[in-house]
Amino acid sequence: MSASKPSLSALSELPPAIPLFDAVQYLEEGNACINQYIANVTLHKVADAALIYEHAVDWLLEQKFSENNYKTYRSELTTFLHWCFDAEEVSVADITRRVLMRYIDYCTQPPKDLVAYRNVAQFVIDKELDERVPNPQWRPFLGKKQDGVEQPYRITDKALKTKLAILSAFFAYLINEEYTERNPAMMLMKNGRFKSGSQSMVMREDDEEIRAFTELQWSYVISTARSLANKDPEQHERTLFLITLMYSCYLRISEAAARPGFSPMMGQFRRDSKTGVWGFHIPRSKGGKRRTVAVSNQLLKALKRYRRHLGLPPLPTPNEEAPLFIRHRAAGRGRDSGLINANLGIRQLREELNMLFALAAEAIERDGFEQDAQEMRQMTPHSIRHTGISHDINLNQRPLSHVQADAGHDSIDTTSQYLHTSRVERHESAAAKPLDHLEGAAP
Repeated sequence: MSASKPSLSALSELPPAIPLFDAVQYLEEGNACINQYIANVTLHKVADAALIYEHAVDWLLEQKFSENNYKTYRSELTTFLHWCFDAEEVSVADITRRVLMRYIDYCTQPPKDLVAYRNVAQFVIDKELDERVPNPQWRPFLGKKQDGVEQPYRITDKALKTKLAILSAFFAYLINEEYTERNPAMMLMKNGRFKSGSQSMVMREDDEEIRAFTELQWSYVISTARSLANKDPEQHERTLFLITLMYSCYLRISEAAARPGFSPMMGQFRRDSKTGVWGFHIPRSKGGKRRTVAVSNQLLKALKRYRRHLGLPPLPTPNEEAPLFIRHRAAGRGRDSGLINANLGIRQLREELNMLFALAAEAIERDGFEQDAQEMRQMTPHSIRHTGISHDINLNQRPLSHVQADAGHDSIDTTSQYLHTSRVERHESAAAKPLDHLEGAAP
């Protein structure tokens, strides 16, 4: 039986609240039951459920090096998203501080059928399907027994604060990914009964909200990519073009990767017949929006190099359907099994970029920049988008309105967050400003 279509028997035995995230070693493989559940929620309840689930998986993958953190975070996200999708039918983007208080009330007095009195695994092996499925016995809340008798469910304020701290970190991630602009969990932790003296440490408020490569760090990333492409073009011409495209067009990784309903093509590079200028068209992005990004001369040069490597003409023809990023070897399973000319998905592109970051960090460390190397190892593929925007504003001096349009920001305020001015620069620009611009002018 296909792994993408669970049997009716498997679906009929699902728990009342479905665990959404398997153990870390299985997370990126996907799960047929979870995929079908998320698809149903997206179609009938919360329109952006699939997008928020994708963000949740990406955030959890960043916790995979700490088993305890991963387990704690996935449990909280499962409970929270169940409440969003099934209990409230609300998008995470629409949650305010007042709405989030309803979640606190929900966790204080959860429905009785969501409380278990023994700890069980979230997923089990279905022998008929020979795959992992949600455990019908699992529940998101764990109650206690006394002398063998089930007690009414209780949760302490300390446990509620922990929930809010985890959600605050998740909302901070969503802000960084430009999914939302508010953090209602942080607001609750700053006020009233949930105020916590250690919240800044838990929520990492002192971290830079926008993680971008410095000019030096980025130079090492690009030089490493070029070196790889020159030494092993069959393997790494793709790497060089991928990093160039994402930086030049401020792409999110989901905008460069294949996903259900979208397969990036060469024809997204389009030449305007009236002006002759080139743009890169993104048909669907965050929130369902589309945009066309202005293509730089350097990106056009990189495109020609990449296409020559692929044996294609220097520039794409209108509506050309050749895939942007093809596999080096045929897929071994799934719907693309046996196909070698298929686009890469998010996981494959992320692995390729993380490999590049690691090699660039090693190179900069060998040259004595140890702190830079440590910082580079903390970067994610989304840091490329931040870097492209930041460099265009602060180094290339592009107008904010132009960057806003290319980045797809709804508000110029979002774009303005990338303006970097030091105290010294602000002092120097203020030092010589006159009080009267017309002083001394001839009458």
